[in-house]
Amino acid sequence: MRYSTSHKQETRERLLESSAVSAKKEGFSTVGVDGLMKAIGLSGGAFYSHFSSKDELFSSIVERELSQSLERLSGDGEQSRARLERCLKHYLSMAHVEQPETGCALPALGAEIARSDIAVRQQAEQWICRLQESWARTLGSESLAWAILSQCIGALVVARMLVSPGIQRKVLESSYAEIGRQMVEQRVE
Repeated sequence: MRYSTSHKQETRERLLESSAVSAKKEGFSTVGVDGLMKAIGLSGGAFYSHFSSKDELFSSIVERELSQSLERLSGDGEQSRARLERCLKHYLSMAHVEQPETGCALPALGAEIARSDIAVRQQAEQWICRLQESWARTLGSESLAWAILSQCIGALVVARMLVSPGIQRKVLESSYAEIGRQMVEQRVE
């Protein structure tokens, strides 16, 4: 049976999407190639017609997820500042804690990215720096952009480590309040 010319690309996209969800929810290293392919209804052997290795798939996931994060979270100017504030409120939410598969890849995959080869880490660095630069333009401060980016990711990691929803909320609310205070101070200066 012959497939359409777009079939291979569509299958690759389904595999990327499904694998990204799985990686953010359960960790990338926990699922084998057979499990990743089974999730989209194909055999493990078909994997290698789309990626040369599981590492190549991970690199593609990082690229895809971080480019989507940049698209959602970046911008310049006053309108972008209000947009950034809305994004931060959503980012530091219980929904984001409880549904890692639908959120940012950095809190979910950061440790795996850190253990990856240099190429994946460089790729992640490029996307993270682009996001930080966008926030720096919006906020008018390079260091504030780094601080907020780091605090958001860290707060989400800490909240996900905890068991009690009340304490998780305190972590998120405290972080959001502190970020808000820092942003107001930056406007005043």
